[in-house]
Amino acid sequence: MFTINKFLKRIFDILSSLIVILLLTPLWLIVAIAIKCDSKGPVFFKQERRTKNGRIFKMLKFRSMVVDAEKQGAGLFNYENDPRVTKVGRFLRNTSIDELPQLFNIFKGDMSVVGPRPCVSYELGEFETLNKKYKKRFEMKAGLTGLAQVRGRNDISWDDKVAYDNLYIDNFRKHGIFTDIKILWLSVIKVFKKSDIYESKIDENEDDIEAAKRAEAEIIRIAHLPDDAPCEASADNAEETTASANSDADSRDNDEFAETEGKTDECNDDINAEEETA
Repeated sequence: MFTINKFLKRIFDILSSLIVILLLTPLWLIVAIAIKCDSKGPVFFKQERRTKNGRIFKMLKFRSMVVDAEKQGAGLFNYENDPRVTKVGRFLRNTSIDELPQLFNIFKGDMSVVGPRPCVSYELGEFETLNKKYKKRFEMKAGLTGLAQVRGRNDISWDDKVAYDNLYIDNFRKHGIFTDIKILWLSVIKVFKKSDIYESKIDENEDDIEAAKRAEAEIIRIAHLPDDAPCEASADNAEETTASANSDADSRDNDEFAETEGKTDECNDDINAEEETA
C-alpha cells in the first residue's frame, strides 16, 4: 500500500506542478521584471539543499535578498526587518511567491508538493552523524510545504519542526495521499494569514548576527545529540505536542482518516482561533 501511495504522490506532484507552472506564466514574467527593476542580480536564487536520504540538489527561489546575502548579516536566518531583503523581496516573502520556482524542482523529482522542508546542505551539520530523530525526516522527499509549516513555520524551533516532519511521515505511511491533500489545504490558508514568516530569536536582546550564530550552533548541537541522550526542553515540547495530537486521534471515531485529522487538529485549532480574533 505504501508503494501505491508513493506512486500516487508522484503522479500528483507531476500533474499539479505542471498545471500551476503553466497557469502562472504571466506571474513569472511580472515577478521577473519587478526583481530586475528593484535590485541588481539574477531573478532566481539557487541554493544547495537536502532532500530524501540527504541527497543534495539545487533548490530554486525567486531572489528576495541582495546578492550574496547568505554571506552577510544573519546568514541563513531571516529575522524581522532584515536589511538584506529587497523591497520587492519583502512582498514576495510575505505572500510566499518567492517559493513558487520550487514547482520546477517538484516536476523534476527533487521535491514533492508536501514533505519536510529541505534544509540547507550544511544547516544541520554533517548528515552522516545526525541522530536517528533528525535522520528520519529524510526518509521522504523534501516538500514545498509540510505539517511543520502549517503548525508554525518559522515561529517554532528546529526540534519542533523535526517532530512534526516525522509525524507527517508516520501519517503518510498510514493514510497516504489524503494526508498530503489536508496539509496542502491548510497551507493555502496559512499563506493568506501571512503568519510566522520571520524566525524568532532565542534572546530578543541580541542583534541579528549574534542571534544567528547562537541559533546555528544550538541547532547543530541538538541534531547530533546521542540517540539515548535525555531530551532537550524544546524536544520535550515537540514530543508533548505529538503525543497530544496522537491522543486526540485515539479519542475520535474509528474512521481511518479521522486519525490524520486528529494528528493535525492543532493546526485547525490555531487557524480557527486566529480567525475568531481577527
